[in-house]
Amino acid sequence: MLIEENTPCPCGSEKALAQCCGPFLSQERLASTAEQLMRSRYSAFALGAADYLIATLAPERRSPNERRMLEQELRQTKWIKLEIVDTQAGSSTDTSGVVEFNAFFVAPSGAGCLHERSNFRKEGEKWFYVDGQVEVNN
Repeated sequence: MLIEENTPCPCGSEKALAQCCGPFLSQERLASTAEQLMRSRYSAFALGAADYLIATLAPERRSPNERRMLEQELRQTKWIKLEIVDTQAGSSTDTSGVVEFNAFFVAPSGAGCLHERSNFRKEGEKWFYVDGQVEVNN
């Protein structure tokens, strides 16, 4: 993925993509916290980075048709804004964490907000998205 130097990061950090989620998406660096992984996964959804989304999904959660489903969703949904609501644990020294967020989107069915409490797990130095409690409001 080619990253323009001054492109704003979709995660809402107000930093340039190259200084924020870009190094995670290009897999030059690993996210050091659950929140960093969540922000980078949001950026991956916003930018259509299916490889990163699959690589950061807990292996036991991946389905044989994961890529096809993701690519379809990525074509149909435009992600507008991310708001972090709360984090629990998930620091660089933790092995698990929870990040609660609101992600605003536009889909064929209209605009909406996905509210989720996501569970993350760290194996070695790598964080993975495990699952979450999701509520979608259109």
